[in-house]
Amino acid sequence: MEGNPLLGIIGGSGLYSMEGLEEIEELELETPFGQPSSPVLTGNLNGKAIAFISRHGRDHQLSPSEVNYRANIYALKMLGVAQVLSVSACGSLREDYAPGDIVIPDQLFDFTKGRKRTFFEDGLVAHIGVADPFCAHFSTAVEDSIKKAQGTVHRGGAAITIEGPRFSTRAESNAYRAWGMSIIGMTTSPEAFLAREAELCYAVMAHVTDYDVWYLGEKPVTVEIVIRILNSNTALALQAISHLVSNLDENHACTCTNALNGALITNPQVVPAETRERLSILVDKYLS
Repeated sequence: MEGNPLLGIIGGSGLYSMEGLEEIEELELETPFGQPSSPVLTGNLNGKAIAFISRHGRDHQLSPSEVNYRANIYALKMLGVAQVLSVSACGSLREDYAPGDIVIPDQLFDFTKGRKRTFFEDGLVAHIGVADPFCAHFSTAVEDSIKKAQGTVHRGGAAITIEGPRFSTRAESNAYRAWGMSIIGMTTSPEAFLAREAELCYAVMAHVTDYDVWYLGEKPVTVEIVIRILNSNTALALQAISHLVSNLDENHACTCTNALNGALITNPQVVPAETRERLSILVDKYLS
């Protein structure tokens, strides 16, 4: 692989077999927050460098609550990635977002309970702005790539992240619908917020696998249903990623790349040296 990866992808292990990926390397990285969920696969796709992390591990041995989201995002930042695509499964909370469709959400509701949500602790505080938690420009590029792959794509809607690993009760599912949520999953939070803290453009390609449990016209969601739809959509996801890589603008200026500007509130003179060193690739340009 030559140069920094243009694109970082976090998704399922089915994406390991990317057709056309060349000069493949596996990197065992160690971050200040531990190891990523899997070795980082790097290579060249359509002449451009990319990096991939299997979110739940190669054999899907990590539950959503056990994923080291901080290490995954930090590892991509270490490699010089600027744009991160999340490929994930989701349940639909709307009748018009059908199984097999793809959703690119524009809003996020964090309903998780026990996860590390920030890089900033141990003497350095940052209040990051996430009114719009996904990069609009990058999301448009993802949408265009799915259309080129002839997938059915919906732009917009609020994604709610639950703790898992269990699926929802009907009461919960109907409550989320009443709140105005569009899709439901278990991994976008805190991933999106950490990406913003790392000043990375972040977008989600959410594959609708089911109607959760609210829709009485369908069977309640099961692992079998999720896997079946994901397997059928893997080829589509790979085609879309190929189009995305070919058409990404390497020189696009985005406000995501300066998200920490004005967010750091701690007096630089009192930031502990260990904390500053741990977060150096995030904060050096602001604390120097």
